[in-house]
Amino acid sequence: MAGSSLLALIDDIAAILDDVALMSKVAAKKTAGVLGDDLALNAQQVAGVKAERELPVVWAVALGSLKNKAVLVPAALGISAFAPWAITPLLMAGGAYLCFEGFEKLAHPYLHADEQAAHLVELADAVADPEVDLVALEKDKIKGAIRTDFILSAEIIVISLGTVAGAPFGQQVTVLAGIALVMTVGVYGLVAAIVKMDDAGLYLSRRGGVATRALGRLLLAAAPKLMKLLSVVGTLAMFMVGGGILTHGTPGAHEVIHHAAEAVGTLAGVGPALAWLTPSMLDAVAGLAAGALALAVVGLGGKLLRLLKGRG
Repeated sequence: MAGSSLLALIDDIAAILDDVALMSKVAAKKTAGVLGDDLALNAQQVAGVKAERELPVVWAVALGSLKNKAVLVPAALGISAFAPWAITPLLMAGGAYLCFEGFEKLAHPYLHADEQAAHLVELADAVADPEVDLVALEKDKIKGAIRTDFILSAEIIVISLGTVAGAPFGQQVTVLAGIALVMTVGVYGLVAAIVKMDDAGLYLSRRGGVATRALGRLLLAAAPKLMKLLSVVGTLAMFMVGGGILTHGTPGAHEVIHHAAEAVGTLAGVGPALAWLTPSMLDAVAGLAAGALALAVVGLGGKLLRLLKGRG
């Protein structure tokens, strides 16, 4: 009996671990859009920091990220335990915010071109000026990056919570804690690699071997292109993930997308590929439209508030 009980316990544990692994995989897939944007944003946060201080800054932000998640994970578990009805509205709000953030990123160069140029000039002047307190500048960058991380981490946790909402509490704890840890280590490990890629390229380009120097030049050329690629892919993924959350939460929308995928799937030759691409593309279109609407509402709300303050 004891042996069979032990085997039953092991089997139960194995089943739970399988469930946790599956849910973690689904949660990680759904948070990929936030992850891509997180990488690009955090790598950009260390722009203007001296080369020897880049890794300490990344480390400081990573510690701040862990502290953020230490607050967010228990909060998410509390919502799941005591207010499960709030999960879907939170998911919808998170999806809408993802779409807004993605569209705002596209529109920012056109809506705030002068402000962005002035900020870049100010940053370059601050780094070049020996009178400027670079320690204070670095601390400001770290605080700003941690604030950004809090928003992105909240999105990751909320999306992950939606994935495990119906699971037992123990599995919810394991999945959310695992996602929080893996995302933090993964994001900031990659950020550290990205921001030091140009330094590694410069080092290798000065070594003796022809192949080594060629690899160094390749890394130097690839670093800025990788940053741009991360930004583009991250933005597209934000529309796809955010739009997907909204279409799944909007009655009838998911069925329309499913029928559209089935319709194009009947086309000869390209049908299977189109059927595979159509849901993601329609989610992205929905996300783009939702982001434009959200940005318009936020802009109009800001103008109304300024108008009311002016009258007051």
